[in-house]
Amino acid sequence: MDGTLVDSEKLWDVALQELAAVYGGSMSDAARKAIIGTSMADSMRILHDDLGQPERDPEASAAWINARILELFRTGLRWRPGALALLRAVRAAGIPTALVTSSGRPLVEVALDTLGRDSFDAVVCGDEVDAAKPHPEPYLTAARLLDVPIGRCVAIEDSPTGVASALAAGAAVLAVPAEVPLPPTDGVHQLESLSAADLELLSALLGEPLA
Repeated sequence: MDGTLVDSEKLWDVALQELAAVYGGSMSDAARKAIIGTSMADSMRILHDDLGQPERDPEASAAWINARILELFRTGLRWRPGALALLRAVRAAGIPTALVTSSGRPLVEVALDTLGRDSFDAVVCGDEVDAAKPHPEPYLTAARLLDVPIGRCVAIEDSPTGVASALAAGAAVLAVPAEVPLPPTDGVHQLESLSAADLELLSALLGEPLA
């Protein structure tokens, strides 16, 4: 979701920097990049360590971030280039689709006001799995909910953590970097923008002609 479908990472930047300021510090660029694609618990640990305040309660910090980001999502959520057109094409073709995100369900519910609740047959949130990305469980869960073998799924990701999760699950992977560069990786097709993606490309990633 974040950075792949919607340009929300900048909103996370705002919330994280505001919380860092509340704690009397400033988040480093390295910490911000390390946070992208991680679970909320891991994000808060990275932030606390970066501020030299590892003793802080990650649950309290997460609650502050969640409240602030909900405000920002309600007013500032924008589609990434090409994302809406590709999603509409996939849905029009009758292809089962899942949203697989590290974000928690309350935040995703707000985002779905922009994304469209009928845009996905399944939604897997970071607070609804035992192991978050980069573990394969989120994508394996999505494939199970769609009743589709994971080997016939294409995962579209923007972060190293998400790419690792999809690869470990066994999906074909299309990577579209947003906030951090992605190194060339075996089994990963990379594009600069989803504006260059279409149904033919997704089919080709699975090694089969478009039905």
